[in-house]
Amino acid sequence: MKFNKNLAAIHGYLCGDGYVIRNSPAQKHKYYHIGLRNTNSVLLEDFQTKFENVFGIKPIITNEGRCRIQNKDIYFSLTKDFSYYSYEWKMPRLSKENLKFWLRAFFDCEGWVENQPKKSRLIGLECCNEKGIFQIKEALLKLGINSEIQKKKNRVIWRLTICGKGNIILFQNLIGFLHPDKRQKLQKAINSFINYEWIIPDNKDELLNFILLKGKFRQSRKEFKILSINKQNLQKIRKALKEYKINSTLLGPWKSSTGSQYYCLKIREEENIWKKNIKASKAVLQGN
Repeated sequence: MKFNKNLAAIHGYLCGDGYVIRNSPAQKHKYYHIGLRNTNSVLLEDFQTKFENVFGIKPIITNEGRCRIQNKDIYFSLTKDFSYYSYEWKMPRLSKENLKFWLRAFFDCEGWVENQPKKSRLIGLECCNEKGIFQIKEALLKLGINSEIQKKKNRVIWRLTICGKGNIILFQNLIGFLHPDKRQKLQKAINSFINYEWIIPDNKDELLNFILLKGKFRQSRKEFKILSINKQNLQKIRKALKEYKINSTLLGPWKSSTGSQYYCLKIREEENIWKKNIKASKAVLQGN
């Protein structure tokens, strides 16, 4: 097949939520089904339009959330070099421009957006096709978008995540979502990014109160724990504490369950230094 942007998108749709199937050779009745399963009408209509542009035949959209057609010649054309089964599909060789349409179609079917301000923002998708999902990772990298893949415990499923403001904005600019809900969630996630660079107080008491506000006190270990996705924030606090001869330990990077990267600063409770500040704030820190 000679790919253009329309055929690239069709292929991505079929690998995501589509099917290209025929009857068993033992059956007398012959059928050759091609279709996309999805509950979103925007995606079904896009598949329908692109299919007609490529093959000159318009598939029908049913009330069951499908856009489908039966055609023997198109079936054999689509399956000559490719399979569309969940464990078997593979990405075709595409130009960078056509690659964007394949990725957009696949992410429209299988992807999602997570937006938890101050905690986690990411674009993700899950797939049972190990080779396929690593091909997607390589394809994203060709466009300058970094992603990570983790295998889910005790399951034959791999999760790909795109994290970080730069990567997420690049995804929006180069690929994006046609799915209206996902497109809206992606924009909200990008809009929620704020400047996470902290302004560290110069005054000692203000610095300790700032740490009480940002951190969490662990009574059992007599220590404060501050988390940040910005390593420089914790480095500045550590430097400021050193001026008052207060030791701290910077740990990380660590990764959350969703793949986001963060750092941790641990500060031991000093009996004389913290007593005044803790007295006023410990009840809040312990959730009392």
